[in-house]
Amino acid sequence: MTRTAMNEAVILGAVRTPFAKRNGLYAATRPDSLLAHTLQALTTKTGIDSGKIEDVITGNVTQVGEQGANIARQSVLLAGFPVTVPGVSLNRMCGSGQQAVHFAAQAVAAGDADYMIGAGVESMTRVPMFSDLGGGVTDGGGFADGNEVRAARQGRRVSGFDTLNPALLERYELIHQGESAERIAEQWSLSRLQLDQFAAESHRRANAAFAAGRHGEIIPTPGTDKTGNKISVTRDQGVRDHIDPDKMAQLPTVFRPGGNGVITAGNASQIADGAAAVLVARQEIALADGFRPLARFRARVAIGDDPTLQLMGVVPATKMALDRAQLTLSDLDWIEINEAFACVVLAWAQELGPDMEKVNPWGGAIAHGHPLGATGAGLMAKMLTGLEAIDGQFGLQVMCIGHGMATATIVERI
Repeated sequence: MTRTAMNEAVILGAVRTPFAKRNGLYAATRPDSLLAHTLQALTTKTGIDSGKIEDVITGNVTQVGEQGANIARQSVLLAGFPVTVPGVSLNRMCGSGQQAVHFAAQAVAAGDADYMIGAGVESMTRVPMFSDLGGGVTDGGGFADGNEVRAARQGRRVSGFDTLNPALLERYELIHQGESAERIAEQWSLSRLQLDQFAAESHRRANAAFAAGRHGEIIPTPGTDKTGNKISVTRDQGVRDHIDPDKMAQLPTVFRPGGNGVITAGNASQIADGAAAVLVARQEIALADGFRPLARFRARVAIGDDPTLQLMGVVPATKMALDRAQLTLSDLDWIEINEAFACVVLAWAQELGPDMEKVNPWGGAIAHGHPLGATGAGLMAKMLTGLEAIDGQFGLQVMCIGHGMATATIVERI
């Protein structure tokens, strides 16, 4: 088939599993099985023949154990796709799922493919964060988890940062993201109360969205309850229907123990398990095949930033994406910024001054969790559903990434 010079990439569909808490409803589910289920659901929802897919690009951060040996290809085979469909796994840390969607769109725009899937998966239960560095702890380490503090006190390895090149550590002060979050809170004068209030609002919004039946992107997913019974999971497990401000205020700080900091397990993203997938296609071919595109890409951005402060790349990434899309912040109808820590969103908001009613309208990772490699594709699926729900036109997705990076995408609903 002759490919034209102009190949506009469009999104035909996007789905995600509900996100489950660590040691929760997917504790007995392998990550490759989670992704395979998601891929099957995407093809069913969109009606695409899986044999038309020319590659499945998958974000996955901790690529060891059950997530090793190219989980993308294994999941494609598990999903029953033809053996002719390849798969590749990538790690851009927290932005991996978003980067997978970017790469899928770029392959289409380059004329290399007509149909691509950008996906993401992570089981932080079965493959603990940092275990690819030889770190992690047996009871699971994470963003803001009391287990990290206990592990450190017991002399167990947590982050595995000691495996990094000493020359790199001499050049840059590479620290845990939790300490970076503490420094952001200090630099932008964000109080513990402000962070806790933002976190409570994330849960309130997320719970309201589920109560209203908003999440059309979520696919029922097999799971297991506490008694070992098989169940169908239909909503994010971490979302609370009520937050007691007094209890939240009593949570200990994690990265600066003894009450010297502001970051707690309550105002940081929840460790989670989940998967998501986005179908990207060349518009001309998709229309000819009878598909109705949902959105087009107006900007795709990946940037590098300060590797020590490391989480504030969301500011220049947002500015670059808006510039490339030739839009202003006020043009946007929906904004998804990953709630790795409440302070990241609030500092970003101080710098850019968005309408906060448009920012994470259905809550964020503080409520529904952040399954690392899956979150980027999951937020895209959520944003597309949200834009349709409000009949909006433009959406921005932006994510902070470890070692000082960020990804941003602007889509236009068609």
